[in-house]
Amino acid sequence: MMEAIKIGEWSLRNWETADVPALVKYADNRKIWLNVRDAFPFPYTRSDAEAWIHRIQDPLTNFAIATQAEAIGGIGFNLQEDVYCRSAEIGYWLGEPHWNRGIATLAVGAAAKYAFANFDLVRLYATVFEWNRASARVLEKNGFKLEGRLVKSVFKDGKTIDSLQYALVVD
Repeated sequence: MMEAIKIGEWSLRNWETADVPALVKYADNRKIWLNVRDAFPFPYTRSDAEAWIHRIQDPLTNFAIATQAEAIGGIGFNLQEDVYCRSAEIGYWLGEPHWNRGIATLAVGAAAKYAFANFDLVRLYATVFEWNRASARVLEKNGFKLEGRLVKSVFKDGKTIDSLQYALVVD
């Protein structure tokens, strides 16, 4: 169990079974689905939310982005293995009513700090679809650098598009 991390008036905290209704409310949004991998379903159902919360127990790398009242998004990182063991891929999403308020920027900063402090990492990276400029800005505001454009690397919503790879590296 992780102690909640305060980020302004919001927090990063553990997912709870009680988050299922809020998770369905915010995650069942095509605009979110357009910017995440297909493992994040659309439509997003109660059974999807229950399965997600049940699945993310150990290691503790996935968190709810929350107000005092409810979960409004999610953030997490996947620890890599083998020769990539000092890297992790970070991903995040936020419910549409909470966009453009700086919440994702605060969440990425806090999650990055937590990841580097609690795991033997030197590199966090994220891949952003070419049309998701807002997410690219979130990463850039947190010191992530554009490493490259992966041409025609993503098939989403019937289109083959480029993705942008960003990374934050510490010594």
